[in-house]
Amino acid sequence: MDGREAAERFARVWEAGWVRGDVESIAALYAEDCVHRSMPFRPLHVGRAALIEYLRESFAEDRAVDVRFGTPIVDGDRAVVEFRVVGEGSTLAGCAFVRFGTDGLVAEVRDYWHEGDGEPTGRLFF
Repeated sequence: MDGREAAERFARVWEAGWVRGDVESIAALYAEDCVHRSMPFRPLHVGRAALIEYLRESFAEDRAVDVRFGTPIVDGDRAVVEFRVVGEGSTLAGCAFVRFGTDGLVAEVRDYWHEGDGEPTGRLFF
């Protein structure tokens, strides 16, 4: 799978999976030995099992009611994609920086996001 195809699948599955709280479909995007970092000063989640635990905890905290991912910007096996998540109690806006393996699975991802307290007005990023 080429980088563009992997990145588009990543954005599409995250967008649909996040709003449903579908941990399994999102986790299937990641390699068994993946490395995930959510925000710069948080601990790494190493391996798919650690990622699954993080996703379950995150989805239990605040239910998403609207999730949107922009069109990924792709260079080889790397991509960046912006996202916006409107939850019941807050809104997140951020970017995911992703590196894919040759199998199209996520080998490494770093997320940077900001949390607000309402729905953004107007067009956000994409």
